[in-house]
Amino acid sequence: MNTNKTDFIWAVEHYPLAQRFVISRGAKTQADVICVTLTRHGYKGRGECVPYARYGESIESVGAALEHMRPHIESGIDRHALQHLMPAGAARNAIDCALWDLECKILNQRAWTLAGHHRLSPVSTAFTLSVDTPQAMGEAAHKAAHRPLLKIKLSGDGDIDRLYAVRAHAPHSELIVDANEAWREDQLEELINICADVGVRLIEQPLPAGQDHALASCSHKVPICADESLHTRDDLSTIKQLYDVINIKLDKTGGLTEALALVHDAQKYDLGLFIGCMVGTSLSMAPALMLTPYARFVDLDGPLLLAHDRQNGLHYDGSILMPPEPSLWG
Repeated sequence: MNTNKTDFIWAVEHYPLAQRFVISRGAKTQADVICVTLTRHGYKGRGECVPYARYGESIESVGAALEHMRPHIESGIDRHALQHLMPAGAARNAIDCALWDLECKILNQRAWTLAGHHRLSPVSTAFTLSVDTPQAMGEAAHKAAHRPLLKIKLSGDGDIDRLYAVRAHAPHSELIVDANEAWREDQLEELINICADVGVRLIEQPLPAGQDHALASCSHKVPICADESLHTRDDLSTIKQLYDVINIKLDKTGGLTEALALVHDAQKYDLGLFIGCMVGTSLSMAPALMLTPYARFVDLDGPLLLAHDRQNGLHYDGSILMPPEPSLWG
């Protein structure tokens, strides 16, 4: 008799955004997520993922990957075995985080305890400004100038004016910028210098993944962070000479289990850690909070970009993010 028999359901959910969200490669008006629910011995565990087209994912492809895993999940697979049965990505993330939540419920322990932390403290998160005209971004920065950390989406041409506009309207906020692979090699030095001039603390993924060799010889007046170039531990040997910081997102690592292992290995290379997210609900953010004790920067503002979050969502006091309640996750 299989005592670990597990009921498995997944559902596609849509959450309208508070306003249009724009980055260098496109725009969106709603967050499309997949929620996985696992039930074992009367306990329920949940996980959420955000399929991302940049990585060849869609709602359909992630759904197919989840269905492919159904026999393993229903037979009671644990999260350690899961790492060997699925590739990294959104589908594995949803299952892995649901297994973490389920384990917490069964053991009556908090996720941070299982992750090796005595407790989890509130953290300050970045707040993201979409790419737009310099004037519009300046106005958005003015409205968000009370926030201690702003993440500025950029897109290449026109970014110098955008940077000056944001800094003029948010003079006291720390700034990080995210080019989402939009800069060209011939722009690199000038844009890094401008970022240094306006006090930017971090530059995220300036060049396309796989075409970022120029980072080895350019100035790093501002630390440079790998996002699209870094998914799992397997990528560390390739990027360690190019970047100063890595952006860890659970939808890239394929869940919290791999993310914690990535944290450990990245520290061996003296790489700084940035905890990021896709645009999702609090259920996506909650597992990533287990990584925040290791991080210099935290960007878990997904729910702040939504018109409404899911029930029992995380509590944000301005930009201060509180640990999750068990009714949400972990």
